[in-house]
Amino acid sequence: MNRELLIKLLKQVQDKDLSVDQALSKIKLDPFEKFSHSLIDRHREIRKGHPEVIYCESKNAEQISDIISRLLPDTFNIIATRIDQDKVNALKKISDKIEYHANARIAIINRKKIVRNNGMILVMTGGTSDIPVAEEAALTAEAMGNRVERVYDVGVAGLHRLLANLKIIDQATVIIAVAGMEGALAGVVAGLNDKPVIAVPTSVGYGANFKGVSALLTMLNSCAGGITVVNIDNGFGAGYAAGLINRQVENLVNRISDGELE
Repeated sequence: MNRELLIKLLKQVQDKDLSVDQALSKIKLDPFEKFSHSLIDRHREIRKGHPEVIYCESKNAEQISDIISRLLPDTFNIIATRIDQDKVNALKKISDKIEYHANARIAIINRKKIVRNNGMILVMTGGTSDIPVAEEAALTAEAMGNRVERVYDVGVAGLHRLLANLKIIDQATVIIAVAGMEGALAGVVAGLNDKPVIAVPTSVGYGANFKGVSALLTMLNSCAGGITVVNIDNGFGAGYAAGLINRQVENLVNRISDGELE
């Protein structure tokens, strides 16, 4: 069940078009669904504002198809992460509404446009090689209904490139800084503005980079305040967290507009 359907049910009860018992019967129906391989959380959108996300790298095509086929009837903007072309081809048998972004290894199924006018998420990268992880973050945030802008290849090896983007940095509600090598981008960006920065270390770099550990440690040890660090190459986690932060801004603006807050 999605949030939109829940609100519709509650309004029907309010208007006395539906009894409390009838609404309760619909709401409590299958809060989760059990397969031999999975337990699908059907009420996650009610709690989190976005349906369950499927991590596909260690699942086979049949398992992914089972999960998505059960979500499709009443779920929009289903996100499948770390998915390859062969698995996407298998999914086309159950739905033709699939957007696949091979660079980011992410698919969005049953896309529905969600309009949110308040707040903007800015996704930045240190280099071109960081773009696949950045796109995973950006596409995740967009699927959750957020406005996303991108500024790529502005790492500290050419600081003037970053400084040329101060205007859009200032316009952001939350910033995702994606960088490998020594991972200095997040700390520099955080030092230039008052926005929360979600730092994403990537595994891009030479041997002593230790597959992203050097960037991770730099980001964790940054002296700039306001940085939160996610795991190595975890673009999805950064995009999801940024979406939740941006939604709180939207909720606050709406409450002020409705007169709940002054």
